[in-house]
Amino acid sequence: MGQLQRQRVARLATLLYVMLCSCLTIELCSAQQEPKLQIYPTQEVQRKPVGKPLILTCRPNVPDQALVTDLQWKDNMNNTILPKPSNYDPLYDSKGNKKNVTGRNHPPMYTETLPGESLGLMITSLSSEMGGKYYCTASYANTEILEKGVTIKTYVAITWTNAPENQFPILGSDYVVKCEVKADPNPTIDWLRNGDPIRTDAKHVVQTHGLLIRDVAETDDGIYTCRAAVIETGELLERTIRVEVYIAPVITHLPAQLEAVEGKPFAANCTAIGKPVPEISWIKQSVQLNVATADRFKVNAQTGLLTISSVTQEDYDTYTCIARNGAGVVDQKTKLNVLVRPSVYELYNVTGVSGKEIAITCRSKGRPAPAISFRRWGTEQQYTPGIQLDDERITLEQYFDEERGESTGTLRIARSQRTDDGLYQCIASNKGDTAYKTGHIAVEFPPDFTHMKELPPVFSWEQRIANLSCLAMGIPNATIEWRWNGRNVKDLYDTNLKIEGTGPRSDLIVHPVTRQYYSAYKCIATNIHGTAEHDMQLKEARVPDFVAAAVPRQLTATTMTFDIRGPATELGLPILAFSVQYKEVNNPDWSTALNRSWSPDSPYIVEGLRPQTMYSFRFAARNQVGLGNWGVNQQQSTPRRSAPEEPKPLHSPVQNDKEEPVVVSPYSDHFELRWGVPADNGEPIDLYQIKYCPGVKMAGTWHELEDRCNMIEVSETTSFQMTDLSGNTYYRIELKAHNAIGYSSPASIIMKTTRGIDVIQVAERQVLSSAAIVGIAVGGVLLLLFVVDLLCCVTVHMGVMAAMCRKAKRSPSEIDDEAKLGRDEKEPLRTPTGSLKQNSTIEFDGRFVHSRSGEIIGKNSAV
Repeated sequence: MGQLQRQRVARLATLLYVMLCSCLTIELCSAQQEPKLQIYPTQEVQRKPVGKPLILTCRPNVPDQALVTDLQWKDNMNNTILPKPSNYDPLYDSKGNKKNVTGRNHPPMYTETLPGESLGLMITSLSSEMGGKYYCTASYANTEILEKGVTIKTYVAITWTNAPENQFPILGSDYVVKCEVKADPNPTIDWLRNGDPIRTDAKHVVQTHGLLIRDVAETDDGIYTCRAAVIETGELLERTIRVEVYIAPVITHLPAQLEAVEGKPFAANCTAIGKPVPEISWIKQSVQLNVATADRFKVNAQTGLLTISSVTQEDYDTYTCIARNGAGVVDQKTKLNVLVRPSVYELYNVTGVSGKEIAITCRSKGRPAPAISFRRWGTEQQYTPGIQLDDERITLEQYFDEERGESTGTLRIARSQRTDDGLYQCIASNKGDTAYKTGHIAVEFPPDFTHMKELPPVFSWEQRIANLSCLAMGIPNATIEWRWNGRNVKDLYDTNLKIEGTGPRSDLIVHPVTRQYYSAYKCIATNIHGTAEHDMQLKEARVPDFVAAAVPRQLTATTMTFDIRGPATELGLPILAFSVQYKEVNNPDWSTALNRSWSPDSPYIVEGLRPQTMYSFRFAARNQVGLGNWGVNQQQSTPRRSAPEEPKPLHSPVQNDKEEPVVVSPYSDHFELRWGVPADNGEPIDLYQIKYCPGVKMAGTWHELEDRCNMIEVSETTSFQMTDLSGNTYYRIELKAHNAIGYSSPASIIMKTTRGIDVIQVAERQVLSSAAIVGIAVGGVLLLLFVVDLLCCVTVHMGVMAAMCRKAKRSPSEIDDEAKLGRDEKEPLRTPTGSLKQNSTIEFDGRFVHSRSGEIIGKNSAV
């Protein structure tokens, strides 16, 4: 029986399920087929705050969107809402921020077609009058009217009307922390401080428009929270208010009397305390002027520092210091007294005549009346009252008027001279300060040509235009006229004579087209005090005379050094260069001779000569006009090839021995020997031999330690680093140059190393012996030198191997003959092609000799 009942129940449940599914299916099918409008958001009542924007979207839900027509919105007054105007500018940008737009018509609401065949209702800012029922209507297939409604309800959101985020109560007063709120429905207000609730008590009272704090203390600083809630809408809003207690200002320092010196800077301090830091101002009482805006005054409002760039008598007054902050204002008065420093109010420039009295007067004021003195500009010595001891012509007179605070000083110069002309400084001083002013004494005198007496004549040649400049010294400036052969040049109307300037400088431009213009011209200067004349000579310049003498001073196989004595010269026409032409005696043609020029102050050296060859030389001098005649013809032979000249070490002695100079090394263990390349005397220098031995000098005799001598040969260098030396030790160094003929005479110097530091080193077990290490190092150096020499030989044909190759090409008989110094040479010095056919110029600048090949006309050359 129970089982049968259960089966019936199961069948009944199945039947009910089938019926329910059928109903849902029928309902869905009818819904899909029935056209209607859908409003989004879908809530039938939209509750929104006043002042906010709103959008409602109406979307047709129909089988065929093409049959929907006349889709529109109606407002709460059943009026059709119009679309957005074409020139409408939105009130909000793309980020939702309200734009500041004026001058256009912005409708409070409008419609706008949206994607998906929808129509949007746009409300830019809700107002309470916009609440009510809104409808979206449409026509479907021109037979059916579709309609959907939505209700808009507005409310006023919580708004802070008077709740500043920063509020500043004053210490000791009662203060209401303001928090005024507007909302509809009305909100409830409560307070928190630093997160803790505040209840009404003896200190705090919660009021409608804020929180009352009685007897404000500094401890009342903090963060207060005003919290507003609307129960009906569930809206909750908090306002954070920072409360900072202000303290009224108090002036802590200001002297009752201040004292300043006129004309000097001045500073005074008015110190005040308070919270926040008070802003300080200064008021001049007599004119009620805030001096921060006045000229010369500057006020630091934070520190209260008053500065005056330059005090005047008008600054005397009573001043009020005012300290002000958010808690109040306080002021205090002080009096400023001004001391009058000296000032020079009159000092005129004066003019006098040479030989007569001149007086310059200076007037000054100040309290006390200043003392006045004078001094020449650029000197420190002042004139003393009365007659001057070092110059009785000069007298200083002083007058004082203490009642008026004025004084006068007069400097009198009897029998004035031209040297009295110049600037004079008036010095007015009292116990307050010193004042200065400068005046000028002009001493007039007749024209004077003394400064032109030693000038050389003016030269011209080949009808070149000459300039005769005449400058007359005189006060007032002189006027100048020119005379030639007793006649005024201006009256001659000669086109070859032109005058530029009439004084104090005048130039006579002469074009000497004929020899008559080479003569004397008279410059005549005139002013109110007299006349002066000066004769100026225009001379015809000529090339220099013959060179007086040229004597060979030093001969080598390839060079000659001459001593040249030039011809007599005229003042103003100096010798600019000396030139030499030289050729071998067997060459009769001077047109093929070589040329060389030197500046007058350089060594006169002829280089590139052949050994054991007779040369002809002739010399000439050059000036601005040109090259003089060749003269001092002479013949001179070069000696045979020989060993090089003695090399010259390039070291200056620091301490002098009685017999030999001593060079001091700055180091204790090494020394760099440097030398200049000597003349090779016809054969290239292939190496230098350096020998250095430690030793001592006893009883004036040098004793070398032969067992400790070192001998080194170096090539292609002019320096050598001597290493492993002993500190505080004397060394004799001998340097020789070598060529194929032999060694030069030795150059010898004494060198002393500095005192070193004795270092004791602990010997460690060595993997290699010292001899092995030295051998490896020497082998490496030799290998490196060999590689470098090989590269030099292959690339530039220089080095030891290149020299050996060249020697190998010479005949044994030639080498044997040249090795014998006492015999004649078989062959002259071989010189690279064209080297003897190049012109060159030698210049000497006082320190170095400069040689240039090519054209012989140069900066200091006359050829």
